[in-house]
Amino acid sequence: MSVTEQPAPAPGQDPDGDAAAEQLRDRISADSLTTRRDYLRIVATVSGGLAVGGIGVAAGMLHRHGDSEKLPEAKLVADQLAPGQSVAFRFPGEEDRALAVRLADGTLVGYSAVCTHLACAVLWREDRGVDGELYCPCHEGVFDVRTGEVSAGPPPRPLPMVFLTEQADGSVWAIATARSGEPAKDALCRQFGDSRPETTRRLGCPGADRAASDESGRT
Repeated sequence: MSVTEQPAPAPGQDPDGDAAAEQLRDRISADSLTTRRDYLRIVATVSGGLAVGGIGVAAGMLHRHGDSEKLPEAKLVADQLAPGQSVAFRFPGEEDRALAVRLADGTLVGYSAVCTHLACAVLWREDRGVDGELYCPCHEGVFDVRTGEVSAGPPPRPLPMVFLTEQADGSVWAIATARSGEPAKDALCRQFGDSRPETTRRLGCPGADRAASDESGRT
């Protein structure tokens, strides 16, 4: 039986004993209230810390591959990249992790290597399926290696693409990026813009014919 459920004193019981029992009940009640308040304060502190941490993660995710409107400077990714090989590199900036993969059939693909969930590093696992898979080990996120689309896990968006080109000597270069989920044509048209009128015309970018005419008129 708890202290608060003590029976009434029997006839002839010492009154001083009644007073002591009452003091004990008050002290236990106060201690219980303090414990509950302390618990709530601890929960509030931890919850606040998690909220601040969440804001920090969100702020770190504001910068993403392809956010720049300018065409980045082309970067050498590898002198050679054979089927079944991958290479990590930085592009378009030194803070931007990226990954290039040569699939078994020779297809060359490139993506941001930053998971769209909580910005952990993305790896290529060759032994998963025919083409392998892009995998985030932090929370079991999986992306399709041919498209960058989410295959499994918590990532909310596909991986941003990195556009690669292979030169006659076999060297692989990164030349442009796309935002997450952005169609390749839209990304290239956006970044090439007025700086590559012939390329934008071949792609069929909106306004490309006019830009090419203006360029030829200036020359």
